[in-house]
Amino acid sequence: MAEDRLVSPQRQSEESASEPSLRPRRLDEYIGQERLKESLRIFLQAAQARGEALEHVLLYGPPGLGKTTLASVIANEIGANLRVTSGPAVERQGDLAAILTNLRRGDILFIDEVHRLSRAVEEVLYPAMEDYCLDIMIGKGPSARSIRLSLPHFTIIGATTRIALMTSPLRARFGMTYRLDFYALEEMLAVVSRTATILNVAIDHDGIDEIARRARGTPRVANRLLKRVRDYAQVRADGCITAEVARQALELLAVDPLGLDEADRRVLRVLIDKFEGGPVGIETIAAAMSEEADTVMDVYEPYLMQLGFLERTPRGRLATRRAYEHLGLAYPERRNATQAELFTT
Repeated sequence: MAEDRLVSPQRQSEESASEPSLRPRRLDEYIGQERLKESLRIFLQAAQARGEALEHVLLYGPPGLGKTTLASVIANEIGANLRVTSGPAVERQGDLAAILTNLRRGDILFIDEVHRLSRAVEEVLYPAMEDYCLDIMIGKGPSARSIRLSLPHFTIIGATTRIALMTSPLRARFGMTYRLDFYALEEMLAVVSRTATILNVAIDHDGIDEIARRARGTPRVANRLLKRVRDYAQVRADGCITAEVARQALELLAVDPLGLDEADRRVLRVLIDKFEGGPVGIETIAAAMSEEADTVMDVYEPYLMQLGFLERTPRGRLATRRAYEHLGLAYPERRNATQAELFTT
């Protein structure tokens, strides 16, 4: 499955136990996202000075960048109790009501995949977020009546990778909205170095650099690659990770110098070998790969587009010159005119 790839930014089942030990606990320990952290510091200090609950916070961006970690950091910074749930887990209005009525003043409720809340559940959430009230229907039919329960002032932190799928009324009820961006190389170096220290891994600067460059700007991927390289170094080397040891391990795992794995390269090869580089529709690419179109679009394409290997045009997907060069293929010059025409038709 796409989620089981070594370079997948999605959390894998075996990481649920080990990830918490690697997470920073305070903002000063949290690497990257500098503008976001500075803004948060101001709002956290202001809320504490007034003795008020923090405004509701929405975090969005690609998976693996630290949204869940940041929610935990916020709770630690203000000494709040953190409750965790997810959009798919809150199936009925009663489920949400049970969670909300058990919150205490100042508590933080973290809702992962908040875009997957059902419309019925959202209707219960609106007055809770805006007025700290819970409307409950008692009875059925003509005798049914509504009662309103007061809730203590609390904070909801929502996290999503698909902010466009959230309804406008729900987005509007978050007082602060932050986007988490992919990490720069310098930040990835710091992430790998910090994780190596926590895991007590012997690694030199060049080894850190080799792993950081292949981690796709995503801390979760960097931590996963470091663990796999550590295993390789323990069995095939003297236990110390150098640039050469890291390179050998990652080549064995089919992760190339830009962080592409075999699945990424397969997308490019299908596009180039079977469809002459495109343009070709996403459904056609997915059928040629025996994958779902959503998987190709949401899992494979974003990083390929970030690298400039893939373009989305009105007539379909198009492999760029950089994609050809990365695969060691000659770029057909006849496509220069074709590419220009794509955006004028």
